[in-house]
Amino acid sequence: MNGGDAAGRLVRPFTLTGGRTRPSRSDFTLITTVTAVDPQPVGGPRPQPEHTRILRLCAKPIVVAELATGLDLPVSVVAIMLCDLLEAGRITVRQPRLISRTPDLDLLKKVRDGLGRL
Repeated sequence: MNGGDAAGRLVRPFTLTGGRTRPSRSDFTLITTVTAVDPQPVGGPRPQPEHTRILRLCAKPIVVAELATGLDLPVSVVAIMLCDLLEAGRITVRQPRLISRTPDLDLLKKVRDGLGRL
């Protein structure tokens, strides 16, 4: 890769986000599931080419980490673009289910008993 390619790659995410460095919302974690709205809303500003790529990848539910990998972009840049799409009503977001932080004592006892039988 020559130096011009590296410099272009550094500028590209900055241009994709319109210079923004932080998402306008904190909805997006690495494991947040994103899905494109079907059918897409009529009206509003026309999506940019990168937004259209995101919508194509989100035709089926996908987590933010996979989306960033598929786009070959930093997660922070993808989160900013996802905020744009969410605010335009073009995607839905589903947060990961919280797992109980308290241990299941019955399960722990069964594991202990099982290990004791080994």
